Amino acid sequence: MFQYKPILRVLAGERVDPPPIWIMRQAGRYLPEYRALREQAGDFLTLVYTPELAAEVTLQPIRRFHFDAAIIFADILLVPHALGSDLRFDIGSGPHLSLIRQQSDIDRLRDAESVNETLWPIFEALKITKSNLPKETTLIGFAGSPWTTATYMIADRHRFDTAIKFIEQEPRIFDTLIRRLTHATIEYLSGQIAAGAEVIKLFDSWAGQLSGDHFLRYVITPTKDIIQELRRRHPDIPIIAFARQVDSLSLRDYAVQINPNGLAIDPSVTIDQWRENIPPSISVQGNLSPAYLCGERQDLENKVKVILNDFSEIPHIFNLGHGIPPQAKIENIEWMLKTLRDWRR
Repeated sequence: MFQYKPILRVLAGERVDPPPIWIMRQAGRYLPEYRALREQAGDFLTLVYTPELAAEVTLQPIRRFHFDAAIIFADILLVPHALGSDLRFDIGSGPHLSLIRQQSDIDRLRDAESVNETLWPIFEALKITKSNLPKETTLIGFAGSPWTTATYMIADRHRFDTAIKFIEQEPRIFDTLIRRLTHATIEYLSGQIAAGAEVIKLFDSWAGQLSGDHFLRYVITPTKDIIQELRRRHPDIPIIAFARQVDSLSLRDYAVQINPNGLAIDPSVTIDQWRENIPPSISVQGNLSPAYLCGERQDLENKVKVILNDFSEIPHIFNLGHGIPPQAKIENIEWMLKTLRDWRR
């Protein structure tokens, strides 16, 4: 493993000064070069499933900002798409999937083991990206965690009340869906690792919508199953997990039970909450609010310095607490990078 790479050093438990940085959704709509390529592709799925274009999008923020990691350009809904769900991305309203309503909808899905027959372009994009990255830059693969992915398959446009009601009314169907997604995600991420991904990240962006037994059953358990199987198959690949907007006790249970190499945190998590709840063996990633990249430079600089000081004694990857918005100012990203790279403990 390439331990000279800053992000891999942090995920191995080392403090790096200044901390390495990448940002969620760093390849995307805030970049003019991305918008030009998106127009050339014609539609989002063509962009994702054309390996040369997806690799180019992945590399764009590396060329512009020299981030310490590239995360492959893809989408968390590719797994349900590969399972057989209809998927489209509409301008202005985002993704839409054909919805699961009854057992026959589950029965029509493909076997989890077959998803890579559809997802091979992502693996090709990883290979192309890897061959064009600077030697010190880490390549990250990713997928959505089963609960977050399932919400799109059950409730269009994030009607979480609909998804939770479905759990209560059709628990066996929902359990079957979660198991199918868990197994498919393992196959997909294992394929990404075989294609060159050096780190895996699991996104559970809607984990905060569940609590209690539902949180244990549908957030912790499937994520734990994925991590354990990936570690069995690929013991040297570090894993970052992200459960967004969960309370402190749930975050502690999540961290302890799934035991990732790195835990990404949203802007609501304070340094005191981290110290009280997270085992010291886990590195932290985060947690600047994306809103600071849309605001005033001085506010951004001040907040960056607060985060750097708060996590200065912990192995830390600087990142946002969620994805960068399209209206982020490029000059603010440049200033954030300058502030970080000039900082010393």
